[in-house]
Amino acid sequence: MAVELHGRVDVLYNNAGIMPTAPLIEGRKNEWCQLLDINVMGVLNGISAVLPVMVKQQSGHIIATNSVLGHHVYENSIVYCGTKFAVRAIMEGLCQEHRMDNIKSTIISPGNVAADLYKSIQSESTRQAELDFRKTIDPLNAEDIATAVAYAIEMPDRMSVSEIMIRPMKQGV
Repeated sequence: MAVELHGRVDVLYNNAGIMPTAPLIEGRKNEWCQLLDINVMGVLNGISAVLPVMVKQQSGHIIATNSVLGHHVYENSIVYCGTKFAVRAIMEGLCQEHRMDNIKSTIISPGNVAADLYKSIQSESTRQAELDFRKTIDPLNAEDIATAVAYAIEMPDRMSVSEIMIRPMKQGV
């Protein structure tokens, strides 16, 4: 653990997620459980791993990848959107509970990113539609996300960036 090696934890970046999509009527309860476990519980588990250390040292920064779909609901992605709305609420709550402990919280809400997230979509036609959509918008890449994360981290101690929404120029939502 970072504390054993360095004596402290300055930043945690929660960056994991899945995005199976389907209409609610299909009732894909196993996918819903996976979405909640990874997208929501993953963030909570990351926070719980470092929060006591950060409170003790009276500083730290917790960042989580969210999504533009944590700000806008999109048909056939309702459960995914719900998990991302939950991440927003959790991270805002973290800020409210621990701002006096000098702990910053930031969500990075990207639009479409050229990553493997689409592989968690079960429907072959929906997965292909996602890949076709990417061809029309020039999706973000890992370096774009890293730039946003670095911006949030580099703020002076007296400032906190609560959220950053970034998306490809040609992406509407």
